[in-house]
Amino acid sequence: MSADHVPNRRAGFLSRRGTTPSSRPEMRAHTKEVLPSLHETAKPGFWGRKVEFLNAATRLVGVIIWVPLSVGFEALLLPIPGVLKIRWTRVIWGVLCRLLDLDIKVIGHPVGTVGGQKGRDRGERPVIYVANHSSWLDIPVLGTKIYSVFVAKGDIERWPIMGLVSKIGRTIFVSRNRSTTGRERDQMITRLATGDNLILFPEGTSSDGSRVLPFMSTFFAIAKLPRLPKNAPPIDMPSYPPGLTPLIQPISLVYDRLEGLPVNRTRRAIFAWYGDMDLGPHVWQFLKRRSKRATILLHAPLAPEDFPSRKALANAAWTAVAHGAAALRQNDESIEGWHPLRHRDKAAAANQKSISVVA
Repeated sequence: MSADHVPNRRAGFLSRRGTTPSSRPEMRAHTKEVLPSLHETAKPGFWGRKVEFLNAATRLVGVIIWVPLSVGFEALLLPIPGVLKIRWTRVIWGVLCRLLDLDIKVIGHPVGTVGGQKGRDRGERPVIYVANHSSWLDIPVLGTKIYSVFVAKGDIERWPIMGLVSKIGRTIFVSRNRSTTGRERDQMITRLATGDNLILFPEGTSSDGSRVLPFMSTFFAIAKLPRLPKNAPPIDMPSYPPGLTPLIQPISLVYDRLEGLPVNRTRRAIFAWYGDMDLGPHVWQFLKRRSKRATILLHAPLAPEDFPSRKALANAAWTAVAHGAAALRQNDESIEGWHPLRHRDKAAAANQKSISVVA
């Protein structure tokens, strides 16, 4: 499906849910049927179940010990100026992934640095990373490899473990209330201008991991601020210093290895958390599994000023993420980052070749 034909699904800034009315009921209808079918395909014996339980319990105890200690230390770092708290947040997520027995493979490089006010003073542009979203695991995976803070829906703030880590990690929580969108937008612009990079999930919801849902262009409003007519009154909102408008770097994230084997559609539900799945049982089933891997593909950055509108920018980001995720799901080890200019050159070369063949 071409990104140019993606429908504009819902107006409003940073809506929590991003699926179409027709796709959401179907997704919910099949959610609870997935995990039972997984356990029916491969039931371990008595000792196998004991080992699974012991592994899950050990990992859970490690998480319960690590999170309060690491988050408590981060709370002490918050008043201290500089980037130490940004670096420590990455350590928190990294150790958490190790406790979950989740390896991370990275293809490409993030264009953003650790940031901080000194980085902005040196002229380092802020970066908004936009990624596909299929699980609560996306947060520790991306947080381990990228210096950034997350923009998350307000519900996460009330989660028992992830909510605590996210809050101390300076996550920006957004709601579905339109009366707060202006304040949330201003908060994100201020954070970008003063040293933070952000991670957004422009699908607006999580999916089953088999596809990338269309991106909502409203998520890109903080990167491409509205142009005002010459005689229009000024808008009371923060702005970026000259030359420091944020870059957009698309990210494709796929969970592609489980116990040494490629992850197919049937096993993808071990990682994906979406629809009306209960969080507790999903986490417990995930903890039972060993030797898991996520792959992150970082694409070339997009400059908002190169696109005529937010919708065009969102479509380009979606195309990059969807292209990369599809290749990763096919276990393509040679995949490289996508860029609209390179894609356009390849398309032009293909067209020229077909013309010469016809001639």
